[in-house]
Amino acid sequence: MIDWPEYLIEAIARRKSVLFLGSGISANSCNDAGKHPLTWEAFLRDILAKRSAKLAGQKDVIEQMLKLKDYLTACEIIVETLGDNDFGELAANEFRRPGYKPSDIHEAVYRLDSRLVLTPNIDKIYEQYAMNESRSTVVVKSYYEDDIAKYLRTDDFLIIRVHGYVDDVSKIIFTHRQYSEARCKYASFYRMLDALMLTHTFIFLGCGISDPDIQLILENMNFLYPGCLPHYFVAAKDTYSKEIELSMLHNRNLELLTYDNPDGTHKQLLNELKELINKVEEKREEISVKGIW
Repeated sequence: MIDWPEYLIEAIARRKSVLFLGSGISANSCNDAGKHPLTWEAFLRDILAKRSAKLAGQKDVIEQMLKLKDYLTACEIIVETLGDNDFGELAANEFRRPGYKPSDIHEAVYRLDSRLVLTPNIDKIYEQYAMNESRSTVVVKSYYEDDIAKYLRTDDFLIIRVHGYVDDVSKIIFTHRQYSEARCKYASFYRMLDALMLTHTFIFLGCGISDPDIQLILENMNFLYPGCLPHYFVAAKDTYSKEIELSMLHNRNLELLTYDNPDGTHKQLLNELKELINKVEEKREEISVKGIW
């Protein structure tokens, strides 16, 4: 059971938090046929199987990169070999066309009522749930849009797609080269992320720790501004060793919060989020009664 830190609860209650949703959140969804969206690693492995003839010459090095969890390099090799159009169709077939339905965990995330949600996911599952529940009042933006900062200073609830989304495959960040180009071409977006890291508490849900941009930003913030309160990374127990956990804390100022996952289905995460919702609602009531906004 997660012992949710008081500081994290208060940050969410005061809407000074950013929820960062990884592919593990989307993986809880399914369509009418019972299909779940693949995680990023599983998607790349699926492509390796579906395009085995075209990728035969690159199979060993792709497998090696996947084993090392270097998904950017693996994806770059795949895209360079297959071409943007074929890869884009494969992405659309996996993440848009199946018609995934939101799951209970999307409801739990929404009920946390965080004004800012960031996601590297290229599907639209959470944003469509949020748009429906909010009667289309939530604002959804991608990293390349130049008016994101405007919404940071309004009362609007904002979802930011930090890697783009499946409807605009040409601007999805898949590979090392695309990361490098985005950091230069959209430098203002990454300065905005820097600012959010410094002023808000991030809670990473359903994520891995391999996103190079997030690693770099966290490490920069940690060493440029020592002594700041931590951000939080939620993961199943025993996902990371004690050594990795200490490295995350010392180098990225990330505190690991773990939940039990005996059957490998991550069902306990939903229960943990429901408990967090209760604590946040209690804190908001306390703040309201005391008038200490």
